[in-house]
Amino acid sequence: MAREVSHHIGGAAVGSLSGRRHPDYDPWTRAVLASVSSGDGDDARAAVSAAHSAFPGWAARSPAERQIIFIRAAEELARRAGEVLGLLAAETGCGPYFGRVQLDFCLALLRQAAGLAHQPTGQILPTDLPGSRALAVRRPVGVVAAIAPWNAALSLAGRAVVGPLALGNTVVLKPSEESPITGGTLWAEIFAAAGLPPGAVNVVTHAPGDAGEIASALVTHPLVRRVSFTGSTGTGRRLAELAARHLKRPVLQLSGHNALIVRADADLSLAVNAAAYGAFVHQGEVCMCVRRIIVEKPVAPAFTSLFVQKVAGLAVGDPRDPRTVVGPLINEWALSLVARRVEEAVALGARVLTGGTAAPPCYPPTVLTDVPATAEIAFEETFGPVALLETAADGDDAVRRANASSYGLTAGIISADTYGSLELARRLEVGIVHINDQTVNDEPQMPFGGLKDSGWGRFGLGFADDDFTELQWITLRDKSREYPF
Repeated sequence: MAREVSHHIGGAAVGSLSGRRHPDYDPWTRAVLASVSSGDGDDARAAVSAAHSAFPGWAARSPAERQIIFIRAAEELARRAGEVLGLLAAETGCGPYFGRVQLDFCLALLRQAAGLAHQPTGQILPTDLPGSRALAVRRPVGVVAAIAPWNAALSLAGRAVVGPLALGNTVVLKPSEESPITGGTLWAEIFAAAGLPPGAVNVVTHAPGDAGEIASALVTHPLVRRVSFTGSTGTGRRLAELAARHLKRPVLQLSGHNALIVRADADLSLAVNAAAYGAFVHQGEVCMCVRRIIVEKPVAPAFTSLFVQKVAGLAVGDPRDPRTVVGPLINEWALSLVARRVEEAVALGARVLTGGTAAPPCYPPTVLTDVPATAEIAFEETFGPVALLETAADGDDAVRRANASSYGLTAGIISADTYGSLELARRLEVGIVHINDQTVNDEPQMPFGGLKDSGWGRFGLGFADDDFTELQWITLRDKSREYPF
């Protein structure tokens, strides 16, 4: 029997004000997993009011009180680990390996957030004014609107909520319509069990097609002071334009078209395994996934042969099966988009080295080469298990090719020359570079974010205070001052 999922507003599970509901589907079986409240702008505004009411009390909590809540939240998440992994598979087609990656990330995130409570929140500044003392003090901003995607539902929603919350803010979370549980209400349940005050975290779910109304209500609301968004560049651009009109500072982690460079001196076994993981983990539905593999000419034939052989052997099917590498795409639209872009590339002259034919609800791991620059898949982020192979003359040519993209999220370099790779890394126009590793990496304390059309701002607990606190200058005098009039 399908479960019933409602908003979480002010510490209570409540239905939408309109009374509407919609189904949440399992992408593998297409069975109805849950009946979900279909929110709108009125529900979003109610959640903002609840978050605003909860803010003074949460911001005033002592560091020790905040710390114990995050520790308890980590314990609650760990206790529910088996259930969470099952939900990730059923709701987002996430296999056990990537599910565990998300779970471990979130456990580390919560435990590190507990330590953040006792970190310094300001500094003493030098001043040339006799008798004065100057302080720079960080203070929470208030209500943060967090808009999270479905593809790594647990970890990306957790990242959107935990950092702002740890700094004393309250949050309204809007999960994707594809992951209202694992990217939304699950977090409200975990924090409620940990003892978080009612209203400090609120969740508003919505039906397909209604995301824009809720996002607009959040961004334009005068009580919302920051916006955190992870998603596509197109949506992020529209959200940033709206935020600018209302003088809201958004933190945007957007699309990627990430390159993995394989140098002529690379260990080919390492390169093949890294490329296969980076391109096909979670069936390529990760913003960090390798989309382009740029191989230097001397090793291109050998790499291609080994890589295609490995990719052709990757298991496709039920995400609940521990042997599965490539599970179902999130929905029929996503599957048709991947198929259409591969078909277009082939029509324009690309060659399919393996895969290339949809097997609903999955798309097989696919390798394309000789992809024309005019093909959509050559320059647009495509969420699916497709990797593009191209050949570079040398390291300089590889960097030029990698930088020939409007995106700049992450990149990888496989090479025996680590010092030379550092120099190449400095020239790559991306926010993140991994040397002798593929592109799919994240840790809660790292400055995660991109350049160019991949967004601005940095996620990461060590850097969240740049975006989710206000810096206040305070002076105090220990003696009277003489004024000229």
